[in-house]
Amino acid sequence: MSQAEAEVLSQAFEMGFTYTRSTGPVVGKFFTGLRNKTIYGNTASDGRIFVPPAEYNPDTAEVMGEFVEVGETGVVKSWSWVSQPRPAHPLDRPFAYALILLQGADVPMLHIVDCADEALMSTGMQVKVRWAEEPRGHITDISCFEPVEGASS
Repeated sequence: MSQAEAEVLSQAFEMGFTYTRSTGPVVGKFFTGLRNKTIYGNTASDGRIFVPPAEYNPDTAEVMGEFVEVGETGVVKSWSWVSQPRPAHPLDRPFAYALILLQGADVPMLHIVDCADEALMSTGMQVKVRWAEEPRGHITDISCFEPVEGASS
C-alpha cells in the first residue's frame, strides 16, 4: 500500500476546561454587592476610593484597603457616543460609553449610559444606575446608567 492509499485516522475532539475560576475576595465582593444591588469600592493608602475595587493600587502597587459602599448616582466625566451599535454591544440602540464618577468614589468607572439622543449627553450630567431585573453577580447587573431627570449638568 502506498502512502497515498494509506488510511487517515481521525478522532473527534472537543476542547474544554474542567475547572472553575474563583473571582477572589476583591472582585467577588464587588460582584456579590452587585447581585444585592449595592456598589462597593475600596480605599487606597492615600484615601482615594476606587470603583470597581482593585487588589493593588495601580500607582503604588500597595495592597488596597477596606471596602466602602458608594452611591448609585454619579457624574459623567467623559463619554463617547455609539451611533450605530453592533450585535456585540450591550444595547441595540444608540448609547454612550462613559467614565462615571459615582457618589462617594474618587476614581470613575467605565459603563454605558442609555440616553435618548446624543444631544442630551454632556460631560458633568448626573446619571443613576438602572439595575438588571434579575441580578446574578455580574457587571451586567448594572444594566446601564440613565440620566437623572430634572438634574442640570
